[in-house]
Amino acid sequence: MVLAELRQFVAERDWSQFHSPANLAKSISVEAGELLEQFQWNDDADLAAVSEELADVLTYCYLLADRLGLEPHHIMLKKLEQTRTKYPVSKASGRSTKYDKL
Repeated sequence: MVLAELRQFVAERDWSQFHSPANLAKSISVEAGELLEQFQWNDDADLAAVSEELADVLTYCYLLADRLGLEPHHIMLKKLEQTRTKYPVSKASGRSTKYDKL
């Protein structure tokens, strides 16, 4: 649903020509910086501004996944399974220690 709307939005504007994987990855980084900026001086950032910047990050992430032929939910679940292995509950619960130090 969301991806179909994104594809239509991009197609209507003929923007796919600018959406190389490298350009989309750069855009994710730029938008992530703008998201981080919302928390620069205060952990209590404006929720509306955070929501807008987070939407930009997610939009570019979905567009990059689509461009690479990847399904976002599938790759997230696959990565979650890998992370479960690295951080077993018995060792990682309540800790922020990196997996190789557990």
